[in-house]
Amino acid sequence: MKRLLLLVTLLMLSLCSLLAQDVTAILAELDQIDDFGNDDFSALYTIVSQKPGERDNVTQVRIFRRDRLNLFTMLVILPEVNKGQGYLREDNNVWFYDPVSRKFSFSSIQENIQNSEAKNSDLISSKLSDNYNVIATSEGRVGSIAVWILELEAKTSDVPYDRLKLYVRKDQIMLLKEEAFSVSGRLLRTSLFPRYANIGGRLVPSQLLIIDELNPGERSQITMTEQSIATLPDRVFSKAYLEQVNR
Repeated sequence: MKRLLLLVTLLMLSLCSLLAQDVTAILAELDQIDDFGNDDFSALYTIVSQKPGERDNVTQVRIFRRDRLNLFTMLVILPEVNKGQGYLREDNNVWFYDPVSRKFSFSSIQENIQNSEAKNSDLISSKLSDNYNVIATSEGRVGSIAVWILELEAKTSDVPYDRLKLYVRKDQIMLLKEEAFSVSGRLLRTSLFPRYANIGGRLVPSQLLIIDELNPGERSQITMTEQSIATLPDRVFSKAYLEQVNR
């Protein structure tokens, strides 16, 4: 009997170890898909935000990324009243540029984009492995698709949400759904990823629906177009670029 219990215990420990390795591999692959490595990346994102009793609000931003150096530039195209505003990320520093005052101010990847549910962090590489620990794993379905459900807890305060629940497709590593929670466990928002585009061999979300769980009826849909992995000029990732593009 003791020998049987020992074998069961060893089997359970082995399965837990294997699952932990699989979870680590899943997070690493999600990070790899979302990181363009030696390629630069640019795209136009259209964000349509809906709020009860209000007209749809349309924002367009052009994104430039150089993930290998942790560089990120965002230029606001629409609405016209905000045209020329921009964000610049140099490593862990994020700056907001206002073309009216012609001044830069310190910002954050946690800041919302214009009047939408989208955050700056939604448009940059995720680095889940660096920022979160996996605290629970289970299986489930999103519609008819079998998924791994990974519950994550933040390692640092430099992320928008303390807890995440990821729904990752089993047959091909793709994020289908994400739920974001406060430290107390309250659901803050739900993100759905209905469409992907193949960019340089990577399957990247080309459409994202963000639902505000605190304010019923408020949601934003993000659509990516004009995506490219062509090399970008170094000047794109500078304060001077945001100043010059508005002249």
